[in-house]
Amino acid sequence: MSETGDLIIVGAGPAGMAAAATALASGLRVVLVDSGTAVGGQFWRHPPQDARPAIPTEDLHHGLREYRALERELSAARAAGRLDLRLAHHVWSAVREDAGFAVHAVDRREAPQETAVTLRAPRLLVATGAYDRQLPFPGWDLPGVLTVGGLQALLKGGGVAAGSRVVLGGTGPFLLPVAAGLAARGVEVVAVCEAAGPLAWLRYPGALLRNPGKWVEGAGYAVTLARHRVRVRPRTAIIAADGGDRVSSVRIASLGPDGSPRPGTERRIEADAVGVGWGFTPQLDLLIPLGCELADQEDGNTAVAVDDGQRTTVAGLYVAGEACGVGGAPLAVAEGRLAAGSVLVDSAAGAVPDGRTLAALRAKVAGQRAFARALALAHPLPPKWSSWLTDETVVCRCEEVTAGAVRAACADGGARDHRQVKQLTRAGMGWCQGRMCGPAVHCLASPDQRAYTPAERLVATPVTLGALADLDEHQQETDKEYR
Repeated sequence: MSETGDLIIVGAGPAGMAAAATALASGLRVVLVDSGTAVGGQFWRHPPQDARPAIPTEDLHHGLREYRALERELSAARAAGRLDLRLAHHVWSAVREDAGFAVHAVDRREAPQETAVTLRAPRLLVATGAYDRQLPFPGWDLPGVLTVGGLQALLKGGGVAAGSRVVLGGTGPFLLPVAAGLAARGVEVVAVCEAAGPLAWLRYPGALLRNPGKWVEGAGYAVTLARHRVRVRPRTAIIAADGGDRVSSVRIASLGPDGSPRPGTERRIEADAVGVGWGFTPQLDLLIPLGCELADQEDGNTAVAVDDGQRTTVAGLYVAGEACGVGGAPLAVAEGRLAAGSVLVDSAAGAVPDGRTLAALRAKVAGQRAFARALALAHPLPPKWSSWLTDETVVCRCEEVTAGAVRAACADGGARDHRQVKQLTRAGMGWCQGRMCGPAVHCLASPDQRAYTPAERLVATPVTLGALADLDEHQQETDKEYR
């Protein structure tokens, strides 16, 4: 099946929704594709429509007014036949063609049945977001140890708490809303272990002063945590988890300036669930094969380089949201609108936004990006986090590759990055294709702490041979039509 439009947008989170609404309002025919069953992405994740009245989750969301306004705009455009919304469509490849781009996806609305779909348009906007970055520690593979994002997804998507006694750890303000959401639902949040120190933000006063909304948001979390007597432990990390069939306790320790545990500070805390998060990693699977130029970020990742209109170095390709640098939903929305504005300017199709509107969007994006840079610098990865690992600690859970095997690949095999470690140990060759272990393996193998760039994957998501054969049959039919 092959469909066309003026613009294809991959990703229906905050950036993709905002971009689609802006492009549609100016008259473009938009195809919006997402692997989820509803728009909103991870940030605006909701329970299934029929379950929403019974599962209150509004307190877990920010920007709901904007979400609802965008959802209404998209629904109206879809009803009018101007928006082709493709939910439960998993995009596995995007390639250049003479007339623009071809996006290959599998339609999984009738799972386990899969149908191959090819979408074509002269311009492509990618807003695929990011996923939780993890650092391994002894016991992180026990049942009951989740990412912080996983804990929040359970709350937002089903009102489910992963445990009754929870410890959170990692770095960054994302720990706070998750702790507040759990506490508000009766979960005993025993501790929030923040690896960074609170005084780090004093080095970036400008970013805070220019974003007073962040103060208000943080104050709200602080009030909730104080009311539920949740203790936030600065310069502290979860360095191990213990248990049998599932996690039963964690070991925490105070961190020195280099991120190594301070001797004599280790203590054990009982818990039946653990959430850990060390920021996010941009989802670049579709973008790297297209040849986009990348740029190092302050948070230790690489992201797609864009100009002041969200254009990449590939003509006709635009990026908005976390794929061009992790910065949160308000930034993603502004980037989505700005990217759609650039599409309208470049294509001279539809009503082109006036210069004042585009300038205001660029200013908003610049201000939010400045805050994101300050956030990354104030909440870095602890340089010596690898000192928490024993040689027996599993780093790649899919292939059961240990820290000792990774260290041996570096010391004896000469590996200097995660790609070379993969060749020597199979780390990153499992089901997740290195999405979970890639950043950690890279940090272990790269002593100079170079930014992490995911390996190029020509197939971005698992796809069946049957769907590929289906795609080949459709291509043969298309070729016959043009002979």
